Amino acid sequence: MSAHPGKSFIHANALVVGEKGLLLRGPSGSGKSALTLALIAQARQTNNYACLVADDRVQIEAVNGRLIARPHAKIAGLIEARGLGLITLPHLEACVLHALIDLAPPDQPPKRLPEESDKTAQLMGIELPRLVIAANDWMAPTLINYFIQ
Repeated sequence: MSAHPGKSFIHANALVVGEKGLLLRGPSGSGKSALTLALIAQARQTNNYACLVADDRVQIEAVNGRLIARPHAKIAGLIEARGLGLITLPHLEACVLHALIDLAPPDQPPKRLPEESDKTAQLMGIELPRLVIAANDWMAPTLINYFIQ
């Protein structure tokens, strides 16, 4: 947690896909960085826009009823590619978050059809649409299609 009131650092990734800011949460090793890289690559292949905001540590702040995500200053523009190490990508300094994606642990796959209570979550008192997914290779094209509408 950050010492700044109204701001908090969380273990997550943030990126923009199309015009939507996404926050990816999950335990270490759940595939947040791999999914972030896959989303950026898939967007480029389909002539859509995607850009990294933050990998691993995301500062979130509630501002005028919206959640703003920013990278941690020491690791801005860096993302871990498992097996390769840290790589540098173009990144945005901030984005408005439009949705939360929780990565399900491998031993607890997500439900086929989510219940209404699972479709939203609150962060810092602000409600966001929420998806619970498994981080799979085939999930990036599905998410690109879901968020670029």
